[in-house]
This record gives sequence, structure tokens and C-alpha cells, in this order.
Amino acid sequence: MAQKPSIPKGTRDFSPVEVAKRNYIINTIKEKFQLFGFHPIETPSFENSETLMGKYGEEGDRLIFKILNSGDYLKKVDENLYSSKDSSKITSKISEKALRYDLTVPFARYVVQHQNEIDFPFRRYQIQPVWRADRPQKGRFREFYQCDADVVGSKSLWQEVDFIQLYDNVFTDLNLQGVTIKINNRKILSGIAEVIGAGDKLIDFTVALDKLDKIGEDGVKKEMLEKGIPESAIDKVKPLFNFTGTTSEKVNKLKDLLASSEIGIKGVEELAFIANFIDQIPLKTANLYLDVTLARGLNYYTGAIFEVSAPNTVKMGSIGGGGRYDDLTGIFGLKDVSGVGISFGLDRIYLVLEELGLFPETIVPSTKALFINFGIEEALYCLKTITKLRNAGIITELYPDNAKMKKQMGYANKREIKYVVLAGASEIENQIFTVKNMESGTQEEMNFENLRGLLK
Repeated sequence: MAQKPSIPKGTRDFSPVEVAKRNYIINTIKEKFQLFGFHPIETPSFENSETLMGKYGEEGDRLIFKILNSGDYLKKVDENLYSSKDSSKITSKISEKALRYDLTVPFARYVVQHQNEIDFPFRRYQIQPVWRADRPQKGRFREFYQCDADVVGSKSLWQEVDFIQLYDNVFTDLNLQGVTIKINNRKILSGIAEVIGAGDKLIDFTVALDKLDKIGEDGVKKEMLEKGIPESAIDKVKPLFNFTGTTSEKVNKLKDLLASSEIGIKGVEELAFIANFIDQIPLKTANLYLDVTLARGLNYYTGAIFEVSAPNTVKMGSIGGGGRYDDLTGIFGLKDVSGVGISFGLDRIYLVLEELGLFPETIVPSTKALFINFGIEEALYCLKTITKLRNAGIITELYPDNAKMKKQMGYANKREIKYVVLAGASEIENQIFTVKNMESGTQEEMNFENLRGLLK
């Protein structure tokens, strides 16, 4: 029996319409990246495992797709190791490469490798697929595109202001109004952990706090207790569970809460700088929201962190995110190169635009006219005309086979092609065309100039 075709879970095929819609989003993002002075680079789909492993935390390492070595990959595994069934140790022997998990770590590797060829601060954008061995669900795939922009080589907070405006520009152009750009600062989280006496549990604390909107206050408290954070410390952080007010009011509350933490106050000052200038240069359609529970799971963020939410009418995870990383390139030997970057979640943005009906109706380029094929002489006459029309930017096609008229007309109907052009011996002799409007059913004869004018 023939094998039933299928694709791996978490991956998708895309129809011509879907590709056109995805390209609409990508082109909008790319246009704004370029407007803001970013330049494109590309990196390989897979990297050396050592480049990726250990950069995303324990959970991230688990989600990295490993690539088996070619040839007899078990040859390097001795019998004792094989019988131990220790998958982590065996994996390092049989897999030396892995599919990239995101675009940021490969970018850091790129910067270090090409540091003598690029000018700092270096502004780059990158639009490529990434892979994660995650559990597929709505808006979460195992293969998906990221659209990243980063600046490395500058500690200036004006970059953060710039990225907030970039988010606002892209979503305004996509007609996705009312997105919320959540902002926080890792230094604030470190300061809070320090003040409550849980500095040694920073990762556990931030990961639990980040889940507040998903599991609620009781769920967060339970997880913190399970991670060994004492109840007395959790009581001190209780004000964060209902942290309301304007941005300036929240900043003042944080100043009081973090008065004894040097790193915490530094984070508040950075956040206040960004919020102050966004107030003075108002956003077009997006909203900036200070969310002190926002932590983001990636370990390399050290300063501002961002996460973008769709309008409340759509239930969807974040559609963008990013932040400041002070020494990401240090993991590859280049110290003290600060960077900041953001990412757009193409696939989730697609789902949001689809749900809200925000894709333009004319997004898919459609064939204006189908020329009927009556035979070699007639097809040549049509093809000469088609060439002229295409040179004028008009999408036209010749039906490839000299099939029955009913079949060719049926094809035009299924493709929703509005005009069908017929050219037989009489039309060729008089250098004209018979054009049928498939919507109204009417037809008329016309010369090339009139045909071009009709289709234009």
C-alpha cells in the first residue's frame, strides 16, 4: 500500500493565499526595519551544539532540536555509556549540531566572529525560521519565523525608546491598533528578590512571578513556596500582585519598595528614562504598560524587557518581545558589548490579523485575464500579447493546453479570473480580441490598446 502523506506535528504547509498574507506581514516589518536604519544578515539554519546549549536555561536546552551525526553515529559511544541510558551524555557523543532555537544567540556568535568587519553600534535585522521541540498548540509551532532587530555596541537607553517606536510603527501599518507593549527591567526584578531576601532564588522567583496572569496570585505563591522561597519573603512581595496606577505612580512605588537595593534603583531609573521620553513623543496607536511581573524566561536579559500583547478582543500569547542583554557576546569571548533587541512573532501576528479580518482584500495578486488556447497559431498570437501586457505589469496567463472550451472556461471560473480572452482565426486576421466578462457574461471585441486599458 502507498504510504499516506503527512507532515510532522507543529509544522505546516502554506497555500498561495497564506503565503501572500505572510509576505504582507514580512514586507511591512522589513520596510520598517529599514526605515529605522537596520541592515539584513542571515545565519545558518543549524549551529554547532555548543553554540546553542546552555544559553536558554534548562527548559530551553530541552526544546532544542538536535541533529544526529552522519554515518555510524553510535560508534563513539562505548558500551558502558550506552548501557547507562544517560541520554544527556549520549547525546553529546552522537549529536554535534542543532537547529537554531532563536536568532539572538546565532547573532551574538555572528558579531563575535565578524567583529573586525562590522561598525559599532551595529544595527541588524534578520527574518528566518527557528525550531523548538515544543508541544504544539494554537499560536505555538515547532517551526516558525522570527523577525528580529538588534543593536549591539551601545548602552544608550535611546535604543529602547527607538524599539518601542518601531513596534508602534509596524503594528500601526498592519492596522492592528491598540496593542499593549509591556515593559519591565530585569534589574528591578533582581532588586525585588534582593529586598525580600531571595537573591539566591532570582530565577525561581522571576519565573513564578511571570506566571501571575496565567495561574493567579495563589498559584504564584504556591510555586514560590515549592521552590524554597520562604513565606515571609512572599509576604513582602505581595504589593506586586495588585500593582496599579499610572506609569509615574508605579515608578514612585518601586522607588519606595527598592530604596535599599542599588541594582533595583538603577532599574527604576532606566525604566523612568524610557517612559518619560515615550510620553514626550506619543505613540501612534500602541499603549505602553509597566508590568512589574513581566520577567521573560530567557536568562540573558539584564535590563529593559518587552512583551507585546494583541488587543484584548483576541486571546493570543505574546506577539512580540525582547530586551537588553549587557554581555551576550561574552559567552563567545567578546566582553562588554551591550545589546538590545526585539522580535516579532510572525505566525501569531498572522492569526491575530486573520481573526480580526485585518488583511487587505487585494493582498493576493490575481490574474486579470486568461487567454484561451485554440491551437499553436492562436496560442502564439496570444502569447505575444501576453508578453506586452506583462511588460506593462498586468498579470495574465495562457491556458497551457488546447483543451475543450468548457474546461478552459471552468478553470477561469474556479480561479475567479474576471476576464477571458478569445482569439481565433478571425481575431488574428483583424488584429483584435474577443473579451468575455465572466461576472456579467457579456463579451465584446477590442484592439490591444483597449484591452490593455481594460485590464490596467
